[in-house]
Amino acid sequence: MVRYLCFTPISMTQLARLIHVLTLLKSKRLLTATELSDKFNVSVRTVYRDIQKLIEAGVPVITIEGRGYTLMDGYTVAPVQFTEKEANALITAQHLVNRSNDSSFVTDFEEALTKIKSVFRSSILEKSEVLNNQLHVFDTRKESISSNALSELQLAITNFNYTEINYRKADDPNISFRKIEPCAILSTENKWILMAWCHLRKDYRAFRIDRIQHFKILPEQFEDRKFNMRDYYSANPYDHKKSTRPT
Repeated sequence: MVRYLCFTPISMTQLARLIHVLTLLKSKRLLTATELSDKFNVSVRTVYRDIQKLIEAGVPVITIEGRGYTLMDGYTVAPVQFTEKEANALITAQHLVNRSNDSSFVTDFEEALTKIKSVFRSSILEKSEVLNNQLHVFDTRKESISSNALSELQLAITNFNYTEINYRKADDPNISFRKIEPCAILSTENKWILMAWCHLRKDYRAFRIDRIQHFKILPEQFEDRKFNMRDYYSANPYDHKKSTRPT
């Protein structure tokens, strides 16, 4: 029996977790609430709520008292079908992503694409491999400073978490400590730039992610300042170049 999932309104963070929980239930015979709690770093109570959400969405989760959760035999989720053009777009995106100098972003995309490829029809998968071998992206960048923070900083933006960073400006050997409110990310000249409210400067500042020496995502959350890149530039037309040039 094939079912289509339909969730009641929930946050994107919870939706992503629910999909992951469903994937685990499909791939493993039995899961305990403690296992899921440890896996997603949430409370057991949150796991109970997640399981209830899945049940409300029509997923036949069976609770085996004292042992854990499993899925009713025969339950499957309707597969997502990709056209050849859509598959080619993903392969092309993979090559562009691989040019990124942030390893966390590359790794997360590779893992996501592996999951997506698992639902490709065999004919589409074969053709996508042909394109993969025949697609080349050349990069003439002279500077190649690597980073490994993009994925975590994206979570800080979407979850409104205060973040502490040790930052080194260009051509400056000194490292400064900043407490920031990450609000947006942009890419320019093959570099990832983090826009954030800086508590030291009491204003918005741009930080090159590959110049962040160390960072710590804090559990405390800040109030959304409703930062909008387009509105910011419209209100500060003469600060366009300055705002996108890392401090």
